[in-house]
Amino acid sequence: MIDELARAESAVAACADAAVWALSEQDLIATIDATHRLQQRLAAVQLAAVRELDGRGTAVAQGASSTAVWLRHRLRLGVAAARRLVDLAAAVDAAPPGVRDALAAGAVSVEQARVIADTVAVVSASAGAEVADEAVGVLVEWAEHFDPSLLRKMGTRILDHVAPDVADVAAAAALEAEAARAARDRHLTISEQAGGRLRLSGTLDAEAAALLRAVLDPLSAPSGLDDTRSAGQRRHDALADVCRLALRTGELPERGGDAAQVVVTTSYDGLKRQLRAGALDIGLRLDPGTVRRLACDAAILPAVLGGAGQVLDVGRQRRLVNGPLRRALVLRDGGCAFPGCDRPPRWCAAHHIRHWADGGPTSLDNAVLLCGHHHRHVHQGDWVVQLSHDGHPEFVPPAWLDPEQLPRRNHYHRRT
Repeated sequence: MIDELARAESAVAACADAAVWALSEQDLIATIDATHRLQQRLAAVQLAAVRELDGRGTAVAQGASSTAVWLRHRLRLGVAAARRLVDLAAAVDAAPPGVRDALAAGAVSVEQARVIADTVAVVSASAGAEVADEAVGVLVEWAEHFDPSLLRKMGTRILDHVAPDVADVAAAAALEAEAARAARDRHLTISEQAGGRLRLSGTLDAEAAALLRAVLDPLSAPSGLDDTRSAGQRRHDALADVCRLALRTGELPERGGDAAQVVVTTSYDGLKRQLRAGALDIGLRLDPGTVRRLACDAAILPAVLGGAGQVLDVGRQRRLVNGPLRRALVLRDGGCAFPGCDRPPRWCAAHHIRHWADGGPTSLDNAVLLCGHHHRHVHQGDWVVQLSHDGHPEFVPPAWLDPEQLPRRNHYHRRT
């Protein structure tokens, strides 16, 4: 085996030095097909070797805590990739011989082999080994036409083709097993990074996934032709909008006797002159522009601090746009007032046209509804917000966008 692999390696090395630019399109396609088949055939050999190595306990004997850890070091793989390799080797080994034969023949890919092995394991448990062998043949035929994700979906009804008399019972058992796995595997990890950023990772069960998609999908759509955010950035901003809405409902559980809230500490002089950063109550710092934006629709609670930072006096909340004033603002604007935005009022914050820290009053004539994205856009950009002669907000674009700087309005929320 070692000699044969050495000859194969030598042949592949010779191909690597070939000039692919000289190949015709037909030969290029044939090359891609051939290299793909070779990859799968080599994978079958590697998986058999990994399974044998794992069964012998070689990795542990050499001082590693597991075969996956040994493979990570030996092949310089990521730990997740090493674990997948060990798991797939075990799955293929436990499956009927037809799975490994198909992989060794290059008839299925590694990902398809994983799907087939998983599906056949369910079939074997519910209908027996003979039906499982028949299922392998059907799935291998389907693999010629379908990618792994479609193959997995179709595999959920494989018993309809090979054992229709037990299909319904097996399908119900499979759903219960999948629900149990989803309940077991559900988790969300929040990892702190430099600069106060968080990294989110995890696995949602089907219900939570449906809820998240139902909320994020409409909110993460591009907000207009001038929306240059990537899809990932739009989903990030949509998640932030959902959190703002949840805070605004006032229905979240209390924490330490206080309602759920974001607390930012800064100085009045720093807020007014945009010179000072703000400090969150969880120890992170915000830039001056972000502090002023948050202050647009936040309860301001002034506090007098001594020289050492001790609290000497705390005043009342003031200048929050709420109650009748917010209702009047909603009636006037109907949602985010930025041109081209269709976000409804519940996703919007009240923005002071002339900032409160600059002496702007908290009044209908000095407020406008903006969604999270356009609130940031207005604070960070060169747009000018003003009320027209009829009392409705309009937005003057920066000169680089429109040299004539003609005022623009939002027509999505018009009531007449």
